[in-house]
Amino acid sequence: MAEKRRRNNNIIIGLDVGTTKICAIAGEITDGGMNILSVSSHPSTGLRKGVVIDMEATANSIKRAVADVEDHLGMVIKDVLVGIAGSHIKSFNSYGAVGIKGKEVTAEDVERAIDAASAVYVPLDREMLHVLPTDFILDGQEGIKDPVGMAGVRLEVKVYIVTGAVSSVQNLLKCCERAGLEVADIVLQPLASAGATLTDDERDMGIALVDIGGGTTDIAVYKEGWLRHTSVLGIGGNHFTNDISVGLRLPFHEAERVKKKYGSILPESGNPAEVDVVAIDGQVRGIPKKYIAEILQPRCEELLELVKQEIDGLQNNGFIISGLVLTGGSSLLAGFDRMAEAMLSMPVRIGYPYLSAENFNNGSGARTMNGNATGELKGEFNNPMYATGVGLVLYGIEAMMPSERSGFSSDIFNRIIAKMAGWFKNILGKK
Repeated sequence: MAEKRRRNNNIIIGLDVGTTKICAIAGEITDGGMNILSVSSHPSTGLRKGVVIDMEATANSIKRAVADVEDHLGMVIKDVLVGIAGSHIKSFNSYGAVGIKGKEVTAEDVERAIDAASAVYVPLDREMLHVLPTDFILDGQEGIKDPVGMAGVRLEVKVYIVTGAVSSVQNLLKCCERAGLEVADIVLQPLASAGATLTDDERDMGIALVDIGGGTTDIAVYKEGWLRHTSVLGIGGNHFTNDISVGLRLPFHEAERVKKKYGSILPESGNPAEVDVVAIDGQVRGIPKKYIAEILQPRCEELLELVKQEIDGLQNNGFIISGLVLTGGSSLLAGFDRMAEAMLSMPVRIGYPYLSAENFNNGSGARTMNGNATGELKGEFNNPMYATGVGLVLYGIEAMMPSERSGFSSDIFNRIIAKMAGWFKNILGKK
């Protein structure tokens, strides 16, 4: 085999480290746009509810996923953007204000305001992952997205701070190190998924993204273009699989296959009326397909009821949400979106990863992928299970080439990204 060449700096590797799968996706910035080059997915055996419980198993799964991408690209991968989620993620709002030094607001003024908002007490067992501006206020005028260049004397900023448990972050970083990788950045998984599935209009009018992972379900709420709220629910796709396993007395891996192939909450959904399953004793037997729906329906209702409670709590505080986007592999259960619409009384759609002019616009028009016009991803990539991985690649490319979608100037965006990269170096230093 020919020796692998060093990787191109224009290639971004997104690593979705989940409870059920480790997914590595490679994307490249080209003159004609952005191409998704390769995707690899391997079962994850070392995590539970987004938290590492077996470092060796997790590192090996990461190695296998990345090795497949390396073989496909013919190059060595050294640094990755890693998604993080789990019940240890906590978020809160903060506020900062500074006086303007000159006649107009500069990028340095904005950075000072964000620094002031970030200067809050964080327990020693937690680390800041993101500091996300949600509103700029200049001399009392609210709703400003980019104050740079505007005249004023006092700049205020509201931020949304996302934190994670130091131990969980460190263990994830160590797993990547054991796999021979350097972590360029850690990104909140629902933030990445939102980047690949939501439109600008949805972010502006108020939208809730519900990302159903293997061990947990992440909720991210956007309003007026900014991330305003995140939360984690302790139910995920593995719970659906386990219900099928127990209800039909099937091995877990067979229950997972049945869920993916025949999963539905509609008793009369599709054909055939009876499906073949492999029992624990290895015997193949037929079961009515409606049994699967009868098993899955209560668990789906339970998850949606928790989502409803979360959304109702926000709307009772005057936060209007206009719709919901379901993503993640389990969002494809037949009838799930219809059940969500009925229970939540709002429009619901399935969030497929896509590229559009809203994802990338460098002033010369929309970017394209794989030679296709902007829109949904094609072929194997066009699946909600890849939303986080594709979103990580998009996030990395925005860091290299900030777009108008960031909501503030490229200079500020780069400063924040550089500062966050410094935080992760500090986390590694705490080992």
